[in-house]
Amino acid sequence: MEPRNHTDISEFLLLGLTYDSELQPFLFCLFLSMYLVTILGNLLIILAISSDFHLHTPMYFFLSNLSFTDICLSTTTIPKMLVNIQAQNQSITYIGCLTQVGFVLAFGGFENFLLAAMAYDRYVAICHPLRYTVIMNPQLCVLLILLSLFFSLVVALLHSLMVLRLSFCKEEMEIPHFFCELAQVIKLSCSDTLINNILIYFVASLFGGIPLSGTIFSYTQIVYSVLRMPSVGRKLKAFSTCGSHLSVVSLFYGTVVGVYIGSVVTDSSKKTAVASVMYVMVPQMMNPFIYSLRNRDMKGALRKLISEML
Repeated sequence: MEPRNHTDISEFLLLGLTYDSELQPFLFCLFLSMYLVTILGNLLIILAISSDFHLHTPMYFFLSNLSFTDICLSTTTIPKMLVNIQAQNQSITYIGCLTQVGFVLAFGGFENFLLAAMAYDRYVAICHPLRYTVIMNPQLCVLLILLSLFFSLVVALLHSLMVLRLSFCKEEMEIPHFFCELAQVIKLSCSDTLINNILIYFVASLFGGIPLSGTIFSYTQIVYSVLRMPSVGRKLKAFSTCGSHLSVVSLFYGTVVGVYIGSVVTDSSKKTAVASVMYVMVPQMMNPFIYSLRNRDMKGALRKLISEML
């Protein structure tokens, strides 16, 4: 069979998490609930930070951007899955699939850079407290956000353009996932995907490894500085200021690494799709709870916001 150019492809099929029709209503209610909790929780974080003057600091500036990114990343994947379950239709258009790939990469990469920026903010606050306001000035904070957004968009655009060059020759383009995941789309191509796969590993190593290395370095220095503090009270206070962010970092990278290891260990695409829920949906839903439950200032701002709303 002669390879068909991608312009002949009209749609892909998202196989989702299960073929069992009896489980579909349960999955719809479950993921709808998770999505609403994600949107509401992160929106409350953004509103609380914007309405409380005391939270207009670099740490909460980055946190509000993280919450916005969580909303966008969840909105990129979950609504389409809910529509497919409700309509009992697994299709997604070629353009829609490619757009979803790009947005998932962009917002996922942006979150990766944001976590590194937040780790650097905590490093400066604990290791260089007297110079904190000078180093973490508003100009630097905005610059870090713009650079993070720029690199994320470049990576997403590059991968999307590389997918555009691929040809597909199967009659049914079935993606064993609940969203268009880049690696799964590339597997369906009958073109030479060597360049695409090399690009995936190169970009992941460069734009994923550098922020992760920066985060690890920041917390290594934080731990070293805290252990040198003579007062136990100061140690506890220092650890409490970065405890929430460390929990979010552990959840984000832990789920990503878990999915990667799971995909290597098992050949089951269905298990990989289920595991992907852990990094596409769970961290975004849990982040507001982590910050609101572990942060005294955030809890106070949320109480004030809710009381004003009521």
